Amino acid sequence: MIKQGMRTAFMALAVAGGMLAASPAYADGTLTVSSPQDPGSWDPVDTFLVNWSSVATNIFDGLTYRGPDAKLVPGLATSWEVMDEGTRIRFKLREGVTFHNGEPFNADAVKFTFDRLMGEEGKKGPQRSNYAAIDHIEVIDDSTVDMHLTQPDPVLLTKLAGYGAMIVPPKYIAEKGEDYFNAHPVGTGPFKMVSYEPKVGVKLEAYDGFWGEKAKLSNLDYRFISEPSTAVAELQAGRVDLVIPPTIPIGMIPTIEEADNIKVVTTASPTVYALRFNTANGITKDERVRKAMIYGVDRKAIIDAVLGGQAAEIASFQGELSFGFDPDMKPLPYDPNKAKELLKEAGVAPGTNIQIDIRGNNATFNEVSQAVASYLQIIGLNATIKPYETNVMLNDIIPQGKTGEMFQQSWGGWTLDFDNTAYLMYHTGEKWNPYDSDEKLDALLESQRAITDQAKREAILQDIAKYAADRALEMPLYNLNAIFGVSDRVKNFTPVPDSRLRLNEVSVD
Repeated sequence: MIKQGMRTAFMALAVAGGMLAASPAYADGTLTVSSPQDPGSWDPVDTFLVNWSSVATNIFDGLTYRGPDAKLVPGLATSWEVMDEGTRIRFKLREGVTFHNGEPFNADAVKFTFDRLMGEEGKKGPQRSNYAAIDHIEVIDDSTVDMHLTQPDPVLLTKLAGYGAMIVPPKYIAEKGEDYFNAHPVGTGPFKMVSYEPKVGVKLEAYDGFWGEKAKLSNLDYRFISEPSTAVAELQAGRVDLVIPPTIPIGMIPTIEEADNIKVVTTASPTVYALRFNTANGITKDERVRKAMIYGVDRKAIIDAVLGGQAAEIASFQGELSFGFDPDMKPLPYDPNKAKELLKEAGVAPGTNIQIDIRGNNATFNEVSQAVASYLQIIGLNATIKPYETNVMLNDIIPQGKTGEMFQQSWGGWTLDFDNTAYLMYHTGEKWNPYDSDEKLDALLESQRAITDQAKREAILQDIAKYAADRALEMPLYNLNAIFGVSDRVKNFTPVPDSRLRLNEVSVD
């Protein structure tokens, strides 16, 4: 039984929204999706957001593709061969493919995509370091390219299935310009974008020239609804068919389950949540203080009370689906007396103020952070929670080092490999690491990137997790299931662990 507590207000809003909603208005062959966030940019090199991926996976293709079963299969490349001891990969490209504007897909498009990603345009975004092993692309012929690497990258083929590696049209970008492409994306996927209204929504239409299985839907509409109670009310009313993570608060699950014609569908996910520390300034510069705060919060109790069995406690910033996960690694226990001792040892006076920065549109995490603040109060810290609009927090507050003592970090870990999380969170100079610089940690992170011996590499990743935990770089919280709200009119929907929703196989009644 999920405890109610602070969730009552959210549930009441959802119920009220459902009671006041108007009759459903369906368009034949149209699926309407509620997404909690406008990514703000549609350029693959300019984003890391799962809510970009939940839309753009339908617009773009990579050389490889990974579906809901987590198996890597051909995408725009029909096959590949690893050569020269892992420093060259030859891709045979799919022929007869066109971009949504009619431009042909070929080897030149692949070269343009990766030259752009590794060049000045890619430098502006957060993706380039994921593909740092790529040196250059060599065009062999119209349907063959060689990807030359500075060193082997055991995760590269998976990375090519998402985000920055999505293949883009060179002529279209040259003619229209970067800014236009950013708001009017063109890819080779099963749907093409027909309109985009910032902060409101995106309309997609089935692309008849798609090379793979044609979409069963004629239209795919995304509405950006940041308020969870509104999204659930729209699902109840029939104006939304699918609500995607991380929208639905745990406390609203019973509301959905009790309603007619809608249901909750969940699946295991790599998504993890933590409160990271400002290690450069203030009281959290002291490792003893950071560990005190971890000892002072009963994360297991929060998971049981707030998350209702939809999450698992974590000891490092990764879940069980991540390569590098160590099942023997245990989180610091709840020990308020130990916490108080460490704070006293560090000279922190009772009643000292701290600030916790969070994304304001996540009702579940808002409740989690309130519980964290209550526990910190018990050990003598006066925690204030400061919510931000998500894009402001992710594009301004965190990267520029403007946070309080603690700040929310949730991470999808979509490659299912700890490198994708750890390198971006801990390596000196990375966008998501505004405060810390550790030569030993940098060396560990760099050392595992070229290792093809999986057992050896896994051991290094586990050492990285232990080292980060020993330094208390964050308060690890939980690994959360992916939670979807789904209308009964939606057929053949498969929940994905990583929010990369490709919906060409879905239909509606």
